Amino acid sequence: MPVVGVNRDKLFEALGQTYTEEEFEELCFEYGIELDDVTSEKEMLRKELAGQAGVDVSGASEEVIYKIDIPANRYDMLCLEGIARALNIFRGRQALPQYRLADMSGKPLQRMSIRPETALVRPFVVCAVLRGVAFDPVRYNSFIDLQDKLHQNLCRQRTLVAIGTHDLAKIRGPFTYEALPPEDISFVPLKQTEEFNARDLLQHYLANDQKLKKFVPIIQSSLVYPVICDADRRVLSLPPIINGQHSAISLDTRDVFIECTATDLTKAKIVLNTVVAMFSEYCQRPFEVEPVEVVDALGNTHVYPQLETRQMEVEASYINGCIGVDLPADKMAQLLSKMQLTAATSADGSKVQVQVPITRSDVLHACDVMEDVAIAYGYNNLVKTVPKTVTVGKELPLNQMCELLRGECAMAGFTEILTWALCSHAENFEQLLRQDDGNTAACIGNPATAEFEVCRTSLLPGALKTLGANKDAPLPMRLFEVSDVILLTGDKGCGAANRRRLGAVHCDRAASFEVIHGLLNRVMEVLDVPYTGDSDPEAAAVRQRLGGGYEWRADNGPTFFPGRHASVYFKGQRVGEFGIIHPDVLAAFDIVNPVAALELELEPFCFDQFFQPLPTQIL
Repeated sequence: MPVVGVNRDKLFEALGQTYTEEEFEELCFEYGIELDDVTSEKEMLRKELAGQAGVDVSGASEEVIYKIDIPANRYDMLCLEGIARALNIFRGRQALPQYRLADMSGKPLQRMSIRPETALVRPFVVCAVLRGVAFDPVRYNSFIDLQDKLHQNLCRQRTLVAIGTHDLAKIRGPFTYEALPPEDISFVPLKQTEEFNARDLLQHYLANDQKLKKFVPIIQSSLVYPVICDADRRVLSLPPIINGQHSAISLDTRDVFIECTATDLTKAKIVLNTVVAMFSEYCQRPFEVEPVEVVDALGNTHVYPQLETRQMEVEASYINGCIGVDLPADKMAQLLSKMQLTAATSADGSKVQVQVPITRSDVLHACDVMEDVAIAYGYNNLVKTVPKTVTVGKELPLNQMCELLRGECAMAGFTEILTWALCSHAENFEQLLRQDDGNTAACIGNPATAEFEVCRTSLLPGALKTLGANKDAPLPMRLFEVSDVILLTGDKGCGAANRRRLGAVHCDRAASFEVIHGLLNRVMEVLDVPYTGDSDPEAAAVRQRLGGGYEWRADNGPTFFPGRHASVYFKGQRVGEFGIIHPDVLAAFDIVNPVAALELELEPFCFDQFFQPLPTQIL
């Protein structure tokens, strides 16, 4: 959860009331936030510089700072203004602000034009103007801190969205959002006096700036860099790295031009709305925002910010059922008004119709409305009751069986491993000499790394990677894993399903086929599954009650050595395979010794003592 540090006295001034520490903690608890720490600037510096000799902190302020834990999805509470506004509305001291666009009839709108080349690096931009802003040192610092908090949180360290703010009096529209070769971008960056071209600037930050160097890789490898220019071709910013010094805002700034460049348009809109909602209260006309016209690369015109509320309708019975109360819909509407949600009842009184403002982008589902009703009602006011139904928690039968199998595999001399459920496409297919038919593996849409491109469809890649990474370990190496693979299926609403499997590998100077075969036989023995060719009368009786036994048949899969591969069948259905791994597969995983492997489906063997199937998933 983000921690926001605010000046206690300024917060109390905004709240219109002075609290003791205990009273403020209670207020925070009621709203669902938490007073994490009480400190001061001097104390924070003293802790930060602890152990450094000769450091003087006497000039630091001793004003009390409250550090408040904010829910990660409450972007509107990442600054003093947002916290004070939320608590004032919650206490009924302030009405819900009406955010509105300025009337621009007969007045030209500022315009931002997007060039097509930006699609190569950072394709979106949204803008707004705050007119007549009255800054003082506290408000100015809060304005900057909010941007930093958003960059760390919603903007994902500026990879999704980067915020730029400029003094509109120093620049002239219309503006353009372009993508240019780095050598063609020259300007004086913020807090600098020397002019840099973009490539040299990034190298300068890598070498000299610990804060900005972490953002450099976002665009460093791009052929072109994003840049925002005004009508005089003056560079305003090099997103997502730094703004230009010429347009920097200060305490004297009255008109603020805000631009948010992004790779995610939805998050860009949320960020822009959050910034203007928090600081439009300091405008000449409070809560009024001047719109900006943005022309995209296709020539389509959009006006930002978009301040319209969203409409939701929630069943009152759903809210009451979840909270355990019996509130009428009109009472729920009153409670929601304390949480910055305008609400009314439907004509028949069975539903709550909610207007979600731009500050509550976290409200996405009926459960979010229900939670706000519960907070406003007060969790301490909920009556504890004994549930009308009695349930007993117990281990899922499949998990219980797997725990027993883990013990048996360990006693057979195998060491358990736990590998990633995600792997690269090559490891899952090409390195196993298998073809991707497009209907087996669930692929990751936007993988963070080439190591995690698909959900594994086999336990073999993880086991073989482990062997390859431990070539220096003494032989023989016997490893096993009991875990899930993920397979595409039309039976599930999500399009994929987990399947529990046992995977085992044996690596030695000789192939040792008999070792992995012996493990299969031992697993079947403890599962009480007889071999179909066993002529023992007792085994025959078990097969009759079970409906069949297990057997193996010669196979010729590409992952295994020809003539050294068998498939396992249970009651006529293929449930696994074992054999000697193909030398080409061993080479792909950098394994120098022969390997025998087993992979077995476990869910078909989950049954009780009467051989009746047991549930393998939570119903």
